[in-house]
Amino acid sequence: MSFADQPSSGTTPRRWGRRAAVATAVVLVLGAGSAVGLDATGRLPAGVLGSAASSPTPTPTVTPARPDAPAVLKPATGAAAQSLDVVALRALLRSPALGPGAGAVVVDATTGDVLLDEDSARGRIPASVAKLATTTAALVTLGPDHRLTTRVVEGSAPGEIVLVGAGDATLALAKPRRGAYPRAASLTELAAATATAVRPQAAAQPSPVTVRVDDSLFAGPAVSPDWPASYVGSGAVSPVSALSVDQGRVSAGSSARERDPALAAGRDFARLLAARGLTVADRVSRTTAPAGAPTLAQVSSPTVAELVETDLESSDNDLAEALLRLVAVGRDRPGTFTDGTGAVADVLTELGVPTDGLDLLDGSGLARGSSVAPATLAQLLATAAGREHPELRPVLTGLPVAGFTGTLAVRFDTSRTKTGAGLVRAKTGTLTGVSTLAGATTVGERTVVFAVMTDRVPAGGTLAARDALDRIAATVAAAP
Repeated sequence: MSFADQPSSGTTPRRWGRRAAVATAVVLVLGAGSAVGLDATGRLPAGVLGSAASSPTPTPTVTPARPDAPAVLKPATGAAAQSLDVVALRALLRSPALGPGAGAVVVDATTGDVLLDEDSARGRIPASVAKLATTTAALVTLGPDHRLTTRVVEGSAPGEIVLVGAGDATLALAKPRRGAYPRAASLTELAAATATAVRPQAAAQPSPVTVRVDDSLFAGPAVSPDWPASYVGSGAVSPVSALSVDQGRVSAGSSARERDPALAAGRDFARLLAARGLTVADRVSRTTAPAGAPTLAQVSSPTVAELVETDLESSDNDLAEALLRLVAVGRDRPGTFTDGTGAVADVLTELGVPTDGLDLLDGSGLARGSSVAPATLAQLLATAAGREHPELRPVLTGLPVAGFTGTLAVRFDTSRTKTGAGLVRAKTGTLTGVSTLAGATTVGERTVVFAVMTDRVPAGGTLAARDALDRIAATVAAAP
């Protein structure tokens, strides 16, 4: 029987799972990128807080097997259990701002003791905290040091070159600024290296260089049927592609997205080659690169660890969706939404994370039909804090710091929440009627993890719900 199957024991803490995670110090690492929507700015682009009724019918997902766990949960007697103000936390969870049915769990990451459990086994709409599951699976499947390599290879016809996408959602048109972290791969630098490689051959033949693109690494629909149509139009997310530049935006910094990011990247690449003196054919088309084709030039993304930190700190929807497809491909499955979410569920199960109530439809949390339980999120974070899986450390280091970075930069600034500033690290999630927060802090000398979720926020109450979540996290952090 998993933890999620155990009955609540009131205020008595319980032992969670087969293994006790060992907490480590949470290193404050600042990632790059700006937050999308309300999580960072207090405002949302058009369409992100749309009508819940407009969400399409969810597609089926893979339901993983449940991991075994002990049937008897041992009471905790540690300092963390004695310090936490459970009464105050339960009162805050009943705040009208959160609506009915809010769920929460607080866990001592060192011992596995459950310090607070309020309906934590029931799944709720996760919004962007779903990215915790996606990034965890990416680290396990790909490895934290892995880089994504965008290549240019020789085509099957004379004068033809193929730009091959590797799923790098951080590939940028411009060269990175000096000192930029993480240092994104640049299409401009790739074009310069390609021009150097093909110039001697191009000078010897009269026909122009023909640019093709290969985005075949990913499969299935580029836009989830579980997203409202307004999401792409509003710039909340781009059509998912294995090849894109500036996250499929029509220009860097723009909210408008290309309908076909791969072909748009190919056209940008052709223009860059022409600017370097090559004669380039006007038309760019799609192809599949010949097997074993010689590589003419290549550029590499930041490490997966850096991509994970960037994704979590800025709540990057495009990066999350690319990582989801890469998880599927890395586990020898087609790079689709369905295969990606199934692969993520498999990884969590293998880690021993409870998956009762888990039903993911995408990697970013934009799909309102998704479901995750607070217990799943908290155990995932406890696992990342332990010694058994050091590859998961970026899940913690990528969490925004309350009052300072990423999607928490403009939060924890009121008289009732500022006690959590600098002490809480957490992933945010916001959709219409949905407010979630999951992260880590300390109680005494213990690292504790927490998850708070509600998907029944009163109409127009997003900001009030956000403040209520911050008060809960600050109360945990303020425990002596």
